[in-house]
Amino acid sequence: MAETYIFGHKNPDTDSITSSLVMANLEHELGNEDAVSCRLGNLNKETQYVLDYFNIDAPKLIDSIEDGSDVILVDHNSPSESVENLENLNILKVVDHHKISLETSYPLFYRAEPVGCSETILYKLYNENNVEISKEIASLMLSAIISDTLLLKSPTTTDDDIKAVEELAKIADVDYESYGLDMLKAGTDLSDFSIDEILSLDAKQVDLKNVKSIINQVNTASIPDVLEMKDELEAGINKIIEDENLDIFILLITDIINSNSQVIVLGKDADLVEKAYGVELKDNTALLKGVVSRKKQVIPILTENA
Repeated sequence: MAETYIFGHKNPDTDSITSSLVMANLEHELGNEDAVSCRLGNLNKETQYVLDYFNIDAPKLIDSIEDGSDVILVDHNSPSESVENLENLNILKVVDHHKISLETSYPLFYRAEPVGCSETILYKLYNENNVEISKEIASLMLSAIISDTLLLKSPTTTDDDIKAVEELAKIADVDYESYGLDMLKAGTDLSDFSIDEILSLDAKQVDLKNVKSIINQVNTASIPDVLEMKDELEAGINKIIEDENLDIFILLITDIINSNSQVIVLGKDADLVEKAYGVELKDNTALLKGVVSRKKQVIPILTENA
């Protein structure tokens, strides 16, 4: 039989990578032996830390998929974040925790819930299908939920996420608070990245009504350290704005220790951030106190004010 490709979004994060691995395992347990875990980009440092820590191989890196192939989408459903020929593929299933952007001409299995992480939904699917969660799978699930919820501190965190973390930590035999902090810190090291790489690490094209935008988020344990690169970052952002014909580019620099974000904002609609948050951009930057979630605290607010 032909392979079923399982993958998350471009510029993959820990949830995207681990969900591909976990969903492939679930498919195998449910009888789909042709399910293959894949990824649409390189691993970030946090995800590499997770896989190295638990000695787990990364999903297969793919550049393209042949038209007509069977696929399963995890941690995304927007065509702009997926493979280029998604409309020519046969989407069997979607497991996601983002807003619904996908339209198809045929029915499919679609599981989307307003939880902090796709792995929380997968945790439920394992239990609903009476599939045992192994130590390895629990470790992957746990890592992703910690990542997406910033160790359960993000406003996207739900009771379901908390319950899943507590149960998965027992199976994985991990002190999730200690491990989680080390994992998050591992993902904040930007020393080996070029400016272009930093500006594409977790960049998402976002529909803010008629405002064409990219919102990129990087985590750090020290905002001042990242701001030392501000001139270089702004030069890179301006090039992206010109190349992509953007109205606004927002770089969200999120402090995982103090739960705040500094933004660098450029573009002709930069005042949208001032309007939305009641702040003044000084030298293209401002501190957004308590803002850590792009999905819940940035995109909806900017869309409402656009």
